[in-house]
Amino acid sequence: MRTTVLAVPLVIAGAVIASPAAGAEPLPCAGPECVPGIAGNVVLGAPCTNTTHYVFGTTDWGRLVFCGSPRRYAPRYFRSPPMEGIRVENTNCTGFENSVAQAPDGLFLSCVASSGESLWVRGDNS
Repeated sequence: MRTTVLAVPLVIAGAVIASPAAGAEPLPCAGPECVPGIAGNVVLGAPCTNTTHYVFGTTDWGRLVFCGSPRRYAPRYFRSPPMEGIRVENTNCTGFENSVAQAPDGLFLSCVASSGESLWVRGDNS
């Protein structure tokens, strides 16, 4: 018996997000080049203020960075792990472990493997 897998798009805040599936079309925003709200000309290691929403920036030489607060110290810009574009919180992220993304509302997401599954979770809590 032949099984067909279909990817059903999910529309959230005007953005179309497709679930990855065998043979599915790529996500409409699968990299940093199409993510809204990325600040330009930030300085690696410089202080920043928002660690929850629209946390990404680029340096003047094009490196992707994010605003984070290690061990609850004052937030600053760090080198970003691989960025996977726009994703939806609490959805499967198998294959993208240790990557980051942005939710349609700007929330910082991180792909975390826990209890046998990999999910996009809040990046400021991981």
